Amino acid sequence: MPPDLPPLTWLRAFEAAARTLSFTHAAAELHLTQAAISKHVKALEQHLRQPLFLRRPRGLELTKSGAAYLPKVQDALERLAIGTREVFGQRRTQALTVRCAVSFAVNWLMPRLPAYLDAPPGRSVRVLSSVWNEPFDAEDIDLDIKYGTGHWPGCNSHRLTWETITPLCAPGCKIAAPEDLRQHRLLHVLGYHEGWGIWLKTAGVHGVDAGSGLHLDTSLAAFELAAQGGGVALGRASLAAHALASGRLIAPFARAVPIDEAFYLVEPAGGSRHPDAAAFIDWLTATARKARPPR
Repeated sequence: MPPDLPPLTWLRAFEAAARTLSFTHAAAELHLTQAAISKHVKALEQHLRQPLFLRRPRGLELTKSGAAYLPKVQDALERLAIGTREVFGQRRTQALTVRCAVSFAVNWLMPRLPAYLDAPPGRSVRVLSSVWNEPFDAEDIDLDIKYGTGHWPGCNSHRLTWETITPLCAPGCKIAAPEDLRQHRLLHVLGYHEGWGIWLKTAGVHGVDAGSGLHLDTSLAAFELAAQGGGVALGRASLAAHALASGRLIAPFARAVPIDEAFYLVEPAGGSRHPDAAAFIDWLTATARKARPPR
């Protein structure tokens, strides 16, 4: 700890005693003895080299230093309590915690999530964003949305998307034929195994280095760079729909190549322990089926 920061037990004893102006009341509140409260406060005063209380026959009175210090201590304790609740508080009993790839969260899940949240009874979801396919940790999350082929040891998976890939670029980008890609920077997203090589081979394009260009860690970054004229991204259908609908990106070619990889909702093999998990799984898989493109 920093040398000027007193131990938390001293500060809690001081705050309770200063608020109640009683060592006895502070002891009852903190489930300690009166002697322990007095000892903690005395140690704090020695640490600060300032008296915090005037010990009167009929009770306690704050010194000027004690009165000035009290709101500082109360504010710090309140901030610590709020921060603890935000990070750790009531995860299992209230909000269902879902971890999700950030691009999928922004482009696919968030536009659909209000339908779940607004349906009775009132529901709460805590969404954590991820970039890479991190291992499932049931202590931190209840459900995970991952990208891959659907096989993760110790987990059950529910398919959410059926992907195709196609090049995407800014509306002003001059691309008339697939061979024109030689003149443009290819944008790759790390973590995707099926990419430019598959599309170029299926399209019968020769003379384009499938590994050239720039690598980014999210589709969000790749789409934004493409929209700014910085290259040509390879868009997955589930992630590209919003950018295409808005007109920020266009698909210069009609060829969309089906791939095996997809987004999956993942749960522990024994099922999630959260009481809302089953309802969320049912809603999300039904929503995914409705969003599935025609075969």
